[in-house]
Amino acid sequence: MRLNRVIANIFRKHLQPFGVTDSQLSLLFILSKTKDRNQKQLSEMAVLEKSSLHRNLKRLLAAGLIFSDHARKINITKKGKLLVRAIIPEWEKAMREAEQLLQSDGLEALGVLLVKISSK
Repeated sequence: MRLNRVIANIFRKHLQPFGVTDSQLSLLFILSKTKDRNQKQLSEMAVLEKSSLHRNLKRLLAAGLIFSDHARKINITKKGKLLVRAIIPEWEKAMREAEQLLQSDGLEALGVLLVKISSK
């Protein structure tokens, strides 16, 4: 939990000027690379619980960053795509900062843990 808070704080610092959370950004990243996703698919891809997903989607919809069609398929808007492009340099800075903090042995350990939890 401590590691999660430390890394989340690094990303929050870099993303704060854009007015999106890390969960919202994850959804925007997913939607910028895919099309016509439903809530169940997004929940699984972003590893978000149903209530968290619903809350984040509601905020992204209100901001005009995503839209949902009559078939309840969710997509990113042009405004959302522009925001993602603007955020990427700051996201990369946050990644570099996290990588420097963890160093190569920490990153390797995280890779091992990710494999273990992904196989469940």
